[in-house]
Amino acid sequence: MQKSVNIRNKRASHEYFLIQEVTAGIQLTGTEIKSIRDGTASIADAYCTFTGSELFVRNMHIAEYSYGTHYNHEPKRDRKLLLTKRELKKLAVKVKERGFTIIPVLLFINDNGMAKLTIALARGKHAYDKRETLKQKDHKREIERNT
Repeated sequence: MQKSVNIRNKRASHEYFLIQEVTAGIQLTGTEIKSIRDGTASIADAYCTFTGSELFVRNMHIAEYSYGTHYNHEPKRDRKLLLTKRELKKLAVKVKERGFTIIPVLLFINDNGMAKLTIALARGKHAYDKRETLKQKDHKREIERNT
């Protein structure tokens, strides 16, 4: 039985308004997928950028595989995201608008054993928006406690 891997970007919902989410495949090497299955990856500082017409995730940290040899991967290299042309075109148009960015939200292994990355089209929050979000969370938690 295989343990499930769900690596979340907890800062994403605090720092950004998540507008639209898309699930993308990732182009990985052998030691990278083994390392992800061990749960040794972090997407906290990661972001996505276009290079030409291709989308890459940058600054995603996947720790070196402990049993890897000289074929081991570089921990913070750029990794290509696998999306359809239509999805790429939609995201490219939105990112060109002022204030939008693409950030990874969730890294998981699907039922077929493939690593997938849920990315979100996001707009940054101001300090007062962050405070308002925290107030709403506290209020919701208080209501759940009382019922």
